[in-house]
Amino acid sequence: MPNILSILNKTADFLQKHGVPNAKLDAQLLLAHGLGMKRMDLFLKFDQPLSENELASLRPMVARRAKREPLQHIIGNVSFRGHEIKCDKRALIPRQETELAIDILKNSQLSTLNSQLIADVGTGTGALAIAAALELGTEVWALDVSPDALELAKENVALHKLEQKVTLVHSDLLSAVPGNIKFDAILANLPYIPLPEALSLQPEVLGGDPHIALFGGTDGLELIRKLLNTCANYLKPGAPVILEIASGQEKILEKESFAGLKFAEIRKDYSGQARFFLYLRGNGAQL
Repeated sequence: MPNILSILNKTADFLQKHGVPNAKLDAQLLLAHGLGMKRMDLFLKFDQPLSENELASLRPMVARRAKREPLQHIIGNVSFRGHEIKCDKRALIPRQETELAIDILKNSQLSTLNSQLIADVGTGTGALAIAAALELGTEVWALDVSPDALELAKENVALHKLEQKVTLVHSDLLSAVPGNIKFDAILANLPYIPLPEALSLQPEVLGGDPHIALFGGTDGLELIRKLLNTCANYLKPGAPVILEIASGQEKILEKESFAGLKFAEIRKDYSGQARFFLYLRGNGAQL
């Protein structure tokens, strides 16, 4: 009867032959999920034999991963800043680099405010909105143009019992927000991949994430520009806009200006690449 170690090795080899990145890690995560263990438990139970029933439950998951279905969709969730977030084809899988937006938010003037209202534009799974509500105690308007994404976000909000903190809004950017609402900050992880780069993407991205959440026009900045040209009227004076971008796009945005906003700074991600572009609402009268 095969044990955990032998199946781990066979699975890793199988995934590697099918071009799966990080095949060894994915094999560990798939087996841990399928066996109802923590990943570290696998290393403590290498010699544990696996029954035919256990193997039968593992085979379909391994086959799906070999076809380059995203690991997060097979497992059904991802950890975002330690918070469980359900994942499927309805919305973009939250990425680790996106977590830094919450750290930027924590270091802003929001920490000195008693009452906070944040907009998460293009909320997708709701990961940013949920992290902001849990870690900052703020109220969040989570907006998305995709009804499917909002349904997934609704499930995640309910999972964390944040219905009183997070308001889900079907909206093209900020178009559905009443004019009298003013936010203390706007977060946005909008589509920013240039269309010409579509064919260079990994199969997991191109086939797993909804295209509406990936592509931002010719240079990737189409929706980002649209938001920046309209968001000042929805911000309190001095309030920040925190945008996730692709490395290199900061060189484009630095040359452009947007009504009512002033450039603040660029923040880098874990690998030292430019990842976040920050603006502040000016202190003048409403536009």
